[in-house]
Amino acid sequence: MIKTHDLSGRHALVTGASRGIGRSAALSLAKAGAHVIAMARTTGALEELDDDIKSLGGTATLIPVDLTNGEAIEQLAPALDQRFGKLDIFVANAGALNDLTPITDVDAKIWNGLLAINLTANWHLTKVLDPLLRQSDAGRVVYVSTGTTESFKPFWGAYTVSKAGLEALAKTYANEIENSTINANILNPGATRTSMRAKAMPGEDPETLPHPDEVADLIVEMCTPEYAKNGARINYREWRDAQVSD
Repeated sequence: MIKTHDLSGRHALVTGASRGIGRSAALSLAKAGAHVIAMARTTGALEELDDDIKSLGGTATLIPVDLTNGEAIEQLAPALDQRFGKLDIFVANAGALNDLTPITDVDAKIWNGLLAINLTANWHLTKVLDPLLRQSDAGRVVYVSTGTTESFKPFWGAYTVSKAGLEALAKTYANEIENSTINANILNPGATRTSMRAKAMPGEDPETLPHPDEVADLIVEMCTPEYAKNGARINYREWRDAQVSD
């Protein structure tokens, strides 16, 4: 049975919030009472998200931004500090996937682009948001990764390498904040019913996969002040099965 959580009064920043797991996470966090700071590249999709959050009785701040824009990321923390004075939750969800191809055939531009979105942008965000997370009584960071960092599937190489780097970043950061009020963990959602998954696996029946809303339930739990794990890698399906057995 899925537990309900109260995140009233907490501020949650979600990247890639306009679609997929990020959108579901934003909606679920808002439903739990958090004020959502939604980041994505597409203004129209963010506005649609805002409408849906308002329909739930929640509130949101919209930040249309390209996460590879370093100057914009640097300006983020002072703006959030001035408005909110802290950050309680950071869901590092935004990610990119290239066409599946042998790693020796990956174009340099694609390789660098995946590293920029999946790894470097998350390092930059972690760097600038850390002081705000330290102002929270229980800062929570969730880095959304992938199952391919376990399997190293052929043709997923560039994506897998960038996500493996993200996991190394997350675990290192978790060790560095061990004595703080922050914890940071990795989420492996597994195959999920998203447009990214459909692009990668067009012959797959999406109805056989968990909906992003289901994964968002776990994200909300990982963002609660009561969640004590730090530096863990949480697999959605294992968590789901544990909920069923309870």
